[in-house]
Amino acid sequence: MPGPLSIELEGRRIAVTGAFGALGRTVVRTLVGAGARVAAIDLTGPPPGMNDDPAILPLFPIDLAEVDSATSAFARIGEVFGSLDGLCNLAGGFRWQRLDQGEPAAFDLMFWMNLRTAAVASTLALPMLADGRAAIVNIAALSALKAGEGMAAYAAAKAGVMKLTESLAEELKPRGIRVNAILPSIIDTPANRADMPKADFSRWVRPEEIAHLIAFLLSDLASGINGALIAAPGRL
Repeated sequence: MPGPLSIELEGRRIAVTGAFGALGRTVVRTLVGAGARVAAIDLTGPPPGMNDDPAILPLFPIDLAEVDSATSAFARIGEVFGSLDGLCNLAGGFRWQRLDQGEPAAFDLMFWMNLRTAAVASTLALPMLADGRAAIVNIAALSALKAGEGMAAYAAAKAGVMKLTESLAEELKPRGIRVNAILPSIIDTPANRADMPKADFSRWVRPEEIAHLIAFLLSDLASGINGALIAAPGRL
């Protein structure tokens, strides 16, 4: 009988955007724990411990929506890693706003933070991705499938991430590079708990659960999964 499956990323070189946020920190630690070397990209600096780990290349402050700033990060990755076996586009942001509040700039902000960052990072990573084994994982959102009140700008941007995922998966098929997206519901982070203190946190999807799914999608265990939009609703 075969033994239990385990996620193996030994020797893989993976870039993670939004690496120092609540989800990003968990993802980086999970990937390193599976044997990967991680280029950790963020607009802000790393938390204690992540700046001293030899398996982590911290790159900050990097504004991934600005091409020049993002280019400097990927140039450094090329110098240190040479090539990449994976890219995780976690960078993003959220704003709840009804249309009758009269701030259409929220659409620009949500597209800039969520869709443009993923598009810029993916574009710069493409020449570095190893043919036949590399994978990209994007973070979209369940609200992109059914947007509630005040979610128009955010959901529209995340719907763009979904379509970027599907299109890029087709584009990269000839190179044997897979592209998938995860669609979380509410993620159990300190910021979300502060914003919704009366919610039942036990029903939210935990960062560890998303991190494990990301590690799986980056691994050879997911070699048959491409162009997928995978829901991660937690218990909502």
